[in-house]
Amino acid sequence: MRTLRSPGGCAWDREQTLASLRPFVLEEAYEVVDAIDRGDLAGLEEEIGDLVLEAVFLAQVAHEQDAFEIRDALDAVCAKLVRRHPHVFGDGDGAASPLTAADVKRQWEAIKADERAAAGRPPSALGEIPESLPALLRACRIGKRAATVGFDWTAPGEVEAKVDEELGELRAARAEGSPRDVEEELGDVLFAVANLARHLDVDPEAALRAANRKFSARFRTLEQRFRDRGVALRDASPAEMDAEWRRIKDRE
Repeated sequence: MRTLRSPGGCAWDREQTLASLRPFVLEEAYEVVDAIDRGDLAGLEEEIGDLVLEAVFLAQVAHEQDAFEIRDALDAVCAKLVRRHPHVFGDGDGAASPLTAADVKRQWEAIKADERAAAGRPPSALGEIPESLPALLRACRIGKRAATVGFDWTAPGEVEAKVDEELGELRAARAEGSPRDVEEELGDVLFAVANLARHLDVDPEAALRAANRKFSARFRTLEQRFRDRGVALRDASPAEMDAEWRRIKDRE
């Protein structure tokens, strides 16, 4: 990467900045997730390499700004892992830790809170949830963090009732005809649904990706069936499409 960024290197690589690399980092991370979802280990090997390359690229740009090098970032994360795993790297006798996974998670969050306080950042149960996370995932993370201090529903049924409540408020906003209120109430519905997923122990992003794949597969089948009849989908009536869609679902 130093060679690519050098005067004798690549013009495109030399032009990149931290901001310009941002979309590539997200893209490569999603391609890693896609390979995992497909169970494609050969693809995963390649995608991990691409993701690590983006990390090296970012670190090189930062190094050129006299900020840090890739080794500094790796040293920092190693130090953090040791610091946040005192039950493993502490002064124990080498025996297996008696802490459960839940205990470890609580300890991790407590150590993070201490680190934030030491750095002069205001303490918050919400911590530092990145704004750049996909909104559905961030909603789930926010709810999970709030739950650590007891601010949460006690059972999935209560969250379902909240979803119903928010849907009612959305219908009322639609009846009033205020686009701003509709947007706000729809956001509340989605936030409640994300937290329902959390209470059902379902990853909302994974669930929505699966729904997207299912819809896409059915829609392509729908297109093919009408093509087989010599009919373009745009020329079919809504009733015809709905009937065929139901047949596709029934065959699944």
